[in-house]
Amino acid sequence: MKRPITQLCLSFLLLLALSPMAFAQATRTWVSGVGDDANPCSRTAPCKTWAGAISKTAAGGEMDALDPGGFGALTITKAITLDGGGGQVASILVSGTDGIVVNAGAGDTIILRNLRLNGISGTGSGGLNGITFLAGQQLVVENCEIFGFTQNAINVNLNQTTTANVVVHNSNFTLIGQNAASFTNSNTGNVFGSLSNVAIRGAVSGVTTSSANVFVDISNSTVAQTTGFGLHAVFGSISAENNMLTGNTTAVRAESNGTVRLSNNGIYNNVTGVRAVGSVPSATNNRNAGNTVAGAPNGTITIQ
Repeated sequence: MKRPITQLCLSFLLLLALSPMAFAQATRTWVSGVGDDANPCSRTAPCKTWAGAISKTAAGGEMDALDPGGFGALTITKAITLDGGGGQVASILVSGTDGIVVNAGAGDTIILRNLRLNGISGTGSGGLNGITFLAGQQLVVENCEIFGFTQNAINVNLNQTTTANVVVHNSNFTLIGQNAASFTNSNTGNVFGSLSNVAIRGAVSGVTTSSANVFVDISNSTVAQTTGFGLHAVFGSISAENNMLTGNTTAVRAESNGTVRLSNNGIYNNVTGVRAVGSVPSATNNRNAGNTVAGAPNGTITIQ
């Protein structure tokens, strides 16, 4: 009788030893349009949604799309990379909510790549913000299309004492109800934003800074057909170089506590080109033509 009991105990101990492995999070998981969130999110047994995959992905890991599909809204609370894959449609379509909310740790980096976020513009309950960044060290947005949201495409709305960085590259923002990119931190930490190769078209405002501790640069980009402001520094500063600002109600505006620095930009066919209530220094190499009211910078940037 002792042998079967001993074998049973050994089997039980082996099961206990293996059980953590069975529930271990993977460093890479997969989603598919024909997946199931009950799956382990492996390449051969993918999940259906980003939300289903993230609980099975280790911090610092990566979630990838295997094929085209709509993978749902997501809240991110840890370092992660979200990759929709090249040359396919990895979509997040939302109504009455945000597409992606980042509320991570102070040392976490979140990378969002190759995604299409659709706020279903024109419906009774369109999406609010494409991406909201509430907490974290760094948010990187690459090769993304964000369109049809009633509030902001990217909403940086922090309340932290630590520094945060936002990098946006090679992305398009279209038909946005408020700001294409809005930056604020209600606490003491600095926020540094960097936008490059970005196209903004049909927002109320393009890039807006609303806190004194916010510093944003935009380069090699287009800001067009905004009904409010192309670049708007309410507080903080925007540094703009090698951009096209065209067809906006006001291309550039700095409020009394804001600064917009200009170098080598084309400011064409706006109602108002430059409105310098606050500080708008220029490197004196911008082109300003075809505007109903040209306006002018009120300071000079030294070229060294």
